[in-house]
Amino acid sequence: MSNNLQLLVGRVLLSIIFIVSGFNKLGSVEGTAGYIASMGIPAPGLTVWLVIALELLGGIAILVGFFTRYAAWALAAFCVASGYLGHYQPDDQMQMISFMKNLGLAGGFLVLASAGAGAYSVDARRA
Repeated sequence: MSNNLQLLVGRVLLSIIFIVSGFNKLGSVEGTAGYIASMGIPAPGLTVWLVIALELLGGIAILVGFFTRYAAWALAAFCVASGYLGHYQPDDQMQMISFMKNLGLAGGFLVLASAGAGAYSVDARRA
């Protein structure tokens, strides 16, 4: 499989979780804001919309390869922050698995930020 095809498949796989999660949050904005508030994060009513925007727009940007390096950096930072704030509970194995999953996603985004989107992307067409 060519590098460009691998980058496309990687982008699709990395983006799915964020696009789906962002759409799901739209169906439960108040519930998600309540969860954000329960973690002690300030301004949960605003934060929920920022998270939704990042997940949807960042996920779509990764999917189509638009400003890929910037989107990948933003989503990598989001994965580390949300993993730590939402899942870092050393005495709960399931939460730690979720925390490590977030770190793994961040690693994938950092690799994508380094490699770029590849030939099958909006970025390649803009170059």
